[in-house]
Amino acid sequence: MIKSTSAKSRLTLSCGVAALTAALALGAPALAQDSTVGEVVVTAQKRSENLQDVPLSVASVSGERLRGLFAAGDDILTLSSRVPALYAESSNGRAAPRFYIRGLGNADFDLAASQPVSVIMDDVVMENVVLKSKPLFDLDRVEVLRGPQGTLFGRNTTAGIIKFDTIRPSQTLSARGTATYGSYGTLSFDGGLGAPIVQDLLAARLSVLVQRRDDWIDNAFTKKNNALGGYEETAVRLQLLFTPTEDFSALLGVHNRSLDGTSAVFRANVLTKGSNKLNANFDREKVFFDGGGGNPQAYDGSGASLKMDYKLPSATLTSITAYQTTNGVSRGDIDGGNMTNGPGFIPFPSDTADGIKDLDQITQEVRLASDAGGPVTWQAGAYYFDSRMVLRTDPGFVAPTELRHENTSWAVFGQASYEVSDDLKLTAGLRWTSDEKSLTNIVAPIPFAKVNVSDEQVSWDLSAFYDVSDTVGLYGRVARGFRGPTIQGRDVAFFGAPSVAQSETILSWEAGFKSELFDRRVRLNGAVFTYTVNDPQFTAVGGSGNIVRLLNAKEGGAWGFELDGEWVVNENLLLTAGYSYADTEIKDNALAVGVCAQCTVTDPLNSQNRALINGNPFPNAPEYMFDVSARYSVSLGNGGELFAFTDWSVQGKTNLFLYESKEFVTDGNFEGGLKVGYAREDGSWEVALFGRNITDEANIKGGIDFNNNTAFVNEPRVIGVALTARLR
Repeated sequence: MIKSTSAKSRLTLSCGVAALTAALALGAPALAQDSTVGEVVVTAQKRSENLQDVPLSVASVSGERLRGLFAAGDDILTLSSRVPALYAESSNGRAAPRFYIRGLGNADFDLAASQPVSVIMDDVVMENVVLKSKPLFDLDRVEVLRGPQGTLFGRNTTAGIIKFDTIRPSQTLSARGTATYGSYGTLSFDGGLGAPIVQDLLAARLSVLVQRRDDWIDNAFTKKNNALGGYEETAVRLQLLFTPTEDFSALLGVHNRSLDGTSAVFRANVLTKGSNKLNANFDREKVFFDGGGGNPQAYDGSGASLKMDYKLPSATLTSITAYQTTNGVSRGDIDGGNMTNGPGFIPFPSDTADGIKDLDQITQEVRLASDAGGPVTWQAGAYYFDSRMVLRTDPGFVAPTELRHENTSWAVFGQASYEVSDDLKLTAGLRWTSDEKSLTNIVAPIPFAKVNVSDEQVSWDLSAFYDVSDTVGLYGRVARGFRGPTIQGRDVAFFGAPSVAQSETILSWEAGFKSELFDRRVRLNGAVFTYTVNDPQFTAVGGSGNIVRLLNAKEGGAWGFELDGEWVVNENLLLTAGYSYADTEIKDNALAVGVCAQCTVTDPLNSQNRALINGNPFPNAPEYMFDVSARYSVSLGNGGELFAFTDWSVQGKTNLFLYESKEFVTDGNFEGGLKVGYAREDGSWEVALFGRNITDEANIKGGIDFNNNTAFVNEPRVIGVALTARLR
């Protein structure tokens, strides 16, 4: 549901803050006497620490809330707006998500695009956008690190990090599995089995994911019912933990992923000129495609990693070696309709396929970290990254283009913390990085010389954490990071030249608090931030010229805040809530970009009919996000309980492109989920009815603007049944 009134935006902001404050503070004294928030352990600084002791803004998602989000077979995009300051979208279906933290991200849909949000899975960076889409299953927790993380995690983390940790092997027999079935033939199974193979020496864990959905969207142009919209995805992971001595351990993991489904479904002219509301051309279950071949999407990938830890007398030496590979292709009817009967006016057809051939990524990290104890702790290490791939673009009207992308990076880093007193801790970190990229022509409609870019940069951070009391802490942090230079070659397939963006650098200031209040029954954490980005990398996507060009603005900036709360009302009721606000701004008086073909641009135009975007917000940067969840249970006295769990999220005003228009902006998008059922109080099993997007909201997630007012929307409502079982 799309609104466009700024008054509603301001009202929702005020109500969101008021509701969060009232729920987590004013109501707290009514809590029961035997319920407290549990300790949350995170590894945001590559050490296991209590969330409340980490001097940066971190959110963690696990347990019931995490399982509920993926009940309907959703992919990684379901995390969007479910964590304060985290937004995600994709015009590439399930294969290439784009992430934004605190408003900073990259709208580039090219498969070689760099992003300022890094995805880390089991200590391994997933740099390419397709690798970022690896299925999530048998998860232990998700951590969102907001703000630059350049010291410990390297370049391309100027916005932050999304960190996924899966359940590891252990020396005890354990198993868990969740099976769901719902609307549109949606089926999902996510499970894992762990057991010792040789007691105290070798343990293993096998994890499996199966997700599928029937085709459910009719193609009215070809008169074929249930023509597209479905998918089948399978993934498997095997981990072996070898512990021959108390001082040495080795964790080997291998994984595979196979996806066969539908790429993004674009819907022509569902926006009327002058309005951002979906019009009568929109029918969630119908399209009018004359191209795209059914919008197929298929990707296969695999990988392996080896993590070894060796305990020295006063430190631990860690080595992490990893390899990732993937191949695949997506095709789409990009204009979202046809010239014969539309819907609406479509001046020319567009049918394009993009894919990756032989993506190979190798990473190696070695670090030495002091053991806990004493006033000083430290860690230092080195990192190597190498990635090579061939991108293939087939515009349909000329022969396909193939370009080779290569990226090599080296880094050394260190971090140290000093406990000045029992209450005050100071931390400082430093990293030097060298980054090199190249683009080579293999097959292209126009020749061009090999493109090379490189840079060397220093990232650093300083922070202080002060314990006001046993339950309240204050911190401050300043950090510098950078995103390496980028090459964009997709326009070559359309007779254009490659484009290049130089490195962007960020300086971020942050102050926050961590608190556990009212006898530790309320956890309330918050942060305020401001940052300045020099030479921010943006992508001019689409426009009437249908281009994808990298560019640097002179400067960008933002300020805002986040609140994360958890309230154990009593032994029966648990509430969580989060709110974030970000005011972003592009600062470049001369920067102009191409505009849409049929929409209403509200920016001033220069003599070349290009929009001057100085003062505009960053693209896909929601002004605010609000999420809330609640779990209520009633004990039946026989070891079982009836429960209900619901979660809701609201997304504020969001501009879709670099320029501003009346059509390509959203405001007030929201979604909700519900699960009700019976569970054993020991957590051994539960059965439930669930619904995702239970009000069946049609929320615009993005647009295509080069020849008509095309948009794509969120997933439909899915209602089903879920069964979960655990053995611990």
